Amino acid sequence: MIAVPGTLFVVATPIGNLGDLSPRAQQVLASVALVACEDTRRSGQLLTGPAHPRLVSLHEHNESERVEEIIALLRTGADVALVSDAGTPLISDPGFRLLAALREEDLPVSPVPGPCAAIAALSIAGLPSDRFHFEGFLPAKAVARQQRLQALSGSPHSLVFYEAVHRIDACLADLVAAFGPQRPATVCRELTKRHEAIYRGSLGEMAALRAADPGAGKGEFTLVVAGAAAAQGPGDAELERVFRLLAGELPPGRAAALAARITGAKRADAYRLASLPGPD
Repeated sequence: MIAVPGTLFVVATPIGNLGDLSPRAQQVLASVALVACEDTRRSGQLLTGPAHPRLVSLHEHNESERVEEIIALLRTGADVALVSDAGTPLISDPGFRLLAALREEDLPVSPVPGPCAAIAALSIAGLPSDRFHFEGFLPAKAVARQQRLQALSGSPHSLVFYEAVHRIDACLADLVAAFGPQRPATVCRELTKRHEAIYRGSLGEMAALRAADPGAGKGEFTLVVAGAAAAQGPGDAELERVFRLLAGELPPGRAAALAARITGAKRADAYRLASLPGPD
């Protein structure tokens, strides 16, 4: 007799405040045979009672090796939970290879929804949220990060980014260069934790807001930046997009003149965008 396969539960865990672990998540974590997690010490804090399930590590360096082990266990009829260090698994976290393998094998999966830093930040940003673009972590190297931001500068949707504390200032400077200092933004540090901080304003104001934050040197960051269409009219958005592309290769004045010619915009608007005086 072939055993009915077990289910892989994809369980969201708190991003800071442990009180955000849902009763269903607690029940699932207590009932499965195995919990696959990034850091067994960290995830072990979520498990209570003397008879908690076995924990194994699953991270970007060993995920491929763990897939067969987990599939084999599921085939015996045992249930497994997948968690990340914080938030919803697979959202800029490991787990894709495992879920792709289960899809191929047609094994059951079930979500146990809950905290997600991207959604939490978007919910309080005060920026359009009917459509948004989740970018996750930008490239760590400056040139690649700047190129990616240039490609996103004309997007009409709110943009959501994750960033580490040691790159946040460079990231904000690159956002100003790519999107302009007037683009509205919300920057969240340490969401749901004791020292949570939320900055609201324009990209150009973020450096000063961070300087006024006594805990600015610590924590994890989630950024929500308004899309081009929310910051300005459609015509202005196209002008900005073309100007930013040209400005990467040409002096600002030349880029502004060509952007105006390409889009049909007024040259004065293009020169204002470039923060340069108009032509005589």
